[in-house]
Amino acid sequence: MLEKIKKEWFTNVRADILAGAVVALALIPEAIAFSIIAGVDPMVGLYASFIIAVTISFVGGRPGMISAATGAMALLMGPLVKNYGLDYLFAATVLTGIIQLLFGIFKIAKLMKFIPRAVMIGFVNALAILVFMAQVPHILGESAMTYIFVGVSLIIVYVLPRFVKSIPAPLIAIVVLTAITIYAGIDLKVVGDLGAITRSFPEFFIPHIPFNWETFVIIFPYSIALAIVGLLESLLTSSIVDDMTGTESNKNREAKGQGIANIITGFFGGMAGCAMIGQSVINVKSGGRGRLSTFVAGVLLMFLIIVLGDLVVKIPMPVLVGIMIMVCIGTFDWSSFTYLKKAPRTDATVMLVTVIIVVATHDLSKGVIAGVILSAVFFVTKIAKIRVTERTTTDVIFFDIEGQLFFASVEEFIDSFDFQVKEKNIIIDFTNSHVWDDSAVGAIDKVVMKYRENDNRITIQGLDATSKKLVEKLTIIEKSNLLSN
Repeated sequence: MLEKIKKEWFTNVRADILAGAVVALALIPEAIAFSIIAGVDPMVGLYASFIIAVTISFVGGRPGMISAATGAMALLMGPLVKNYGLDYLFAATVLTGIIQLLFGIFKIAKLMKFIPRAVMIGFVNALAILVFMAQVPHILGESAMTYIFVGVSLIIVYVLPRFVKSIPAPLIAIVVLTAITIYAGIDLKVVGDLGAITRSFPEFFIPHIPFNWETFVIIFPYSIALAIVGLLESLLTSSIVDDMTGTESNKNREAKGQGIANIITGFFGGMAGCAMIGQSVINVKSGGRGRLSTFVAGVLLMFLIIVLGDLVVKIPMPVLVGIMIMVCIGTFDWSSFTYLKKAPRTDATVMLVTVIIVVATHDLSKGVIAGVILSAVFFVTKIAKIRVTERTTTDVIFFDIEGQLFFASVEEFIDSFDFQVKEKNIIIDFTNSHVWDDSAVGAIDKVVMKYRENDNRITIQGLDATSKKLVEKLTIIEKSNLLSN
């Protein structure tokens, strides 16, 4: 136990602290921006980011991953806040956490294995595009100096790591360029322009709502949507960080951890959140690997607000925009263009559809769900090919079946037989096939009954153990003299 704690918390202390510092600085403008999207006070997003990051550092299943208030979740909250008010949002956040906790307990994370690689690639690329698009409003229509500072930030973050590896380049960019802006009196859009920051700690309170069935009916649809989107984004981000670090994570523990974090957040005036791929990538690329980096990001975020709030509001937005653009460049899978040429056409289509839907709707869940459904359709179409070969001897007509017999292939299976023959011995051989479902058994029944109408004698042979068991269980026709070993 102690060895595990040491490994997850204290094997990378210096790099984790510095990476956490970079993330904390980048979290502030994002948390404020997401609060505005949700239609709430900026402190709601900042409190959520602080509480979720600190909580998940202890209970999450993926060390080094950053969780906080996110844009995907904020988009879902807007209508609830607008129609019912802030207290209903806090109640929905608590219920979201409870649902996620139950998902974790019932090991819902196992469903991750059903998300194809093409969908994962599309998810990552779409997220990189969305993060980039979120930076554009902070650049367009601003002064020439804005473009200069964005450019200088990009250069620092890109070039400096080649010469200085002890301190994360984004942290150097933020400190140096903020100092230059303040002392030179350069007029730039700053963090404080996004919203007011209150220098106070979050306080525990119970949402002021009626605790009745009507309230539950109001908040449940929002909570279930938030729970699914939050877990989807968190588990996908967890898989991405797994790949980046070459380590494994506990997906079910992560699901439970997200639930616990959101329950606590709701009781301390924060909105629901989840893992953030952009900040997680910043953390990993800045050297963060352990739980300490996530903990430091959350604690330092609150420290910056409480103690250094006057300085934090002066951080130039162009600097943070430059850092986030580099994150987008690093996050986007540039090999996707080669993938589009080399991958099967169906996989390439799935990847493109996932990207297009996510970017068009700004909803990660819709893109991923569409990608998974499309993959399933392509897969079913691909394996729904069944071949029936007829061979005749003096006394017997043989039908050799090749392929998978299930709901999508039964029509082709039935159409392959000639039911005009009479008084023949017919053997249908399933040695090179497998019977999967009730539709398949129904198709076999139909073929057998049609042949028996013309006084043919039918024998089914070659069924493997699983197929034979299913046929014996579901067939509606008399089985004696029908099934052969």
